[in-house]
Order: sequence, then structure tokens, then C-alpha cells
Amino acid sequence: MARIEELVSSYKAHVSAPWQRNLAGPQKTIFVVYPKVDERRLRARLELFEIATKEAGHNWLLFDFTTAFARWMGATDYREAYFEEPPHLAIKLETDFLHYAAAQLRSALTDAKADEETVVAVYGVASLYGFTKVSLVLKEVEKDIRGRLVLFFPGEFDNNNYRLLDARDGWNYLAVPITLHSGGEL
Repeated sequence: MARIEELVSSYKAHVSAPWQRNLAGPQKTIFVVYPKVDERRLRARLELFEIATKEAGHNWLLFDFTTAFARWMGATDYREAYFEEPPHLAIKLETDFLHYAAAQLRSALTDAKADEETVVAVYGVASLYGFTKVSLVLKEVEKDIRGRLVLFFPGEFDNNNYRLLDARDGWNYLAVPITLHSGGEL
């Protein structure tokens, strides 16, 4: 079985199980962890995860971070000056871009279509690398998760530690990991 199809199978086993309602936001989060080299393959097969979600009786809402930085930068005053002096952008990235990225995700999580039976599926998180940390974005929105947040995560999961693109120091998060060979159990 190909890696993406194996992840879909594990995901389906997990999303088909009855959902607990009294969980905190981080516990309603599912990380589908895959090797970074599979990013394009995963994007091409996202509909398999959608089908699995709908077969389990849940709704599906897709959110993409891929163009978040470009949209934010395009709307930023003095952007030309930042391109001339990139180090001056660091402070804006730590605050403004983080809040922008979180607000974009929050908008999807609080959309009228995103109820307690909805999976909000997030991809394109590798696009945040170097601009902000996924862990900080998730911290900002964890109270807004109604159903489940599925984060497609190109990187590694080892000993409860997530590492985006196998490059950053990892962080511990309460999310349910769906990994190759995980079986999808809790």
C-alpha cells in the first residue's frame, strides 16, 4: 500500500470512531504526519481524506496556508522597504504575521459551516516555515476548534514531539498523531 493511502486508512479508522465532546482544543486536533517528500502526493490525494471523513458521517472544510505569507506581505505597508532590509521584518513576523495566520485559520474554524461535526482540514503548513511557528498559530486558535482540526504535517513525530520539515526543534502537543504504521487508534 502506498504511503498516502496508508495514512488515509489510519485516518479513516480514527475519524470513524465516536467523537468525545468534552475535549479541550488540543485534544480535538489530529496531526496527519507524513514525510516531507510526500507533500505533492498528499495534496493530490486530499480528496481521499475528504471521502473518508464524509463516509464517517462528518462534514469537511478545507483550509490552505500556502499563500498566507504572500497575502499578508502584499497588504503590508512599507513592504518594499522590508525587501530592501529583510532583518527589519523580523519583529512584524513575530507579532503581525502570527496574528494574521491565526486569524485566517480562526475564520475557517468559526465559519458557519464548521460545527461540532466538522473536520477543518489544514494543509500548506510548510509555507509558514521561517515566518512563524505552527505551534504558536495553534496556540492562538485552540479555543475555536468546534469539531476536529486535522493538520497535514510534513515532518516527523517521535516520542510525542513534532518536527516540521524535520528541521526545527520540535514541540510537544496533545494532538492525536496519525502516522505511517499507526493504525489510527487513540
